[in-house]
Amino acid sequence: MSDHISGPRALAEPIADITDVYAFPSPERPGRLVLVVNTLPFAKPTDLLSDGLIYRFRLRPLTAGTPGDPVPFVAGTEEFVFDCVFSPPGRAEQEGTCTTPSGGTVTFLVNDEHGGSAHGVRVFAGPRWDPFIMDARAALRTISTGTLSFTDPGSIFLDGKNVLSLVVEVDSALLGGADLVGVVAETLTLGKFTVRIERVGRPEVKNMMLAPKQFDQVNRDLELRDLYNMEDAFHLGPSYQGAYRARLNANLAFWDGLDGRTDWETDGNGDHPLTKLVLADFLVVDLTKPYAERGSFLEIELAALDGKPHETCGGRALNDDVIDTLFTQLVNAGNGPVIRDGVDHASRPAARTFPYLSPPNPDPPEPPEHV
Repeated sequence: MSDHISGPRALAEPIADITDVYAFPSPERPGRLVLVVNTLPFAKPTDLLSDGLIYRFRLRPLTAGTPGDPVPFVAGTEEFVFDCVFSPPGRAEQEGTCTTPSGGTVTFLVNDEHGGSAHGVRVFAGPRWDPFIMDARAALRTISTGTLSFTDPGSIFLDGKNVLSLVVEVDSALLGGADLVGVVAETLTLGKFTVRIERVGRPEVKNMMLAPKQFDQVNRDLELRDLYNMEDAFHLGPSYQGAYRARLNANLAFWDGLDGRTDWETDGNGDHPLTKLVLADFLVVDLTKPYAERGSFLEIELAALDGKPHETCGGRALNDDVIDTLFTQLVNAGNGPVIRDGVDHASRPAARTFPYLSPPNPDPPEPPEHV
């Protein structure tokens, strides 16, 4: 759960709370892109998806940016949207409908592991074992104490918890011939007046990089995450960009200083080199590369920043230990040892066949009282 409880609205409406987003080439069917969004922290094995939400994936083709620019990719204006909605709970079987960018629809039953297929799209939805890999308590201790607090081994917080998963497998031919795409998932209210409640691209942007207030000397009392959630991931509005930059500049500097040295030098405006990249908050996936289990997360972005060709499909795979990659870049820019949180794999790893995520835990741990 890299994005759970990422703001007051997510806490108030857990059914709309996105916990994680994944995007990777299908390991079983070449030429297919797998999109996964997990919601509802601490879901029960009998929970159903909301009939009051739109569960949305947005994809845009990417092109290379200006050499030396902190944001190495430019998102195009063309967009491919996959919207999923669900029938009201209470019936014998909940039904879902996914609308494709061309307007075609795919119907499916919730909890049917075969899913529904049509128009080059296959869809599954239902409770699943949370695949996220992280010692969350150690990360929070690191922020509160200012000292790296990871141990080996570490532990996954409340391991065995469930989430509500939506898996959409897409024929890459439906994406307009793009080689490189940006991916973001959203939950929105369903009705005449649609409001974006949550949007997620990369993991831990909101909770580890935007949430801490104590290092930000400009907006120390401002809760930014609900404002950030309402933004368009591909085009931030002008109103709060200064607040986002100030918070990220402060928090990224905190992470960089945990090893006692500075590996990321600020620019002439005092901006951290990763601030603009973080704000371009979408997963980057190369549709021409094969599935990679480990080491693909951030590889495309980091290669571009170094002026090198990338080697992997990028994105984020279900079994990729992305937190070690993320903390290593934040703390030492890859110039030192790997920053491990002591957790290297999920207790129930994902499969390489549809619907990929492991079945739900029939007896999940109880959530903490304050959640």
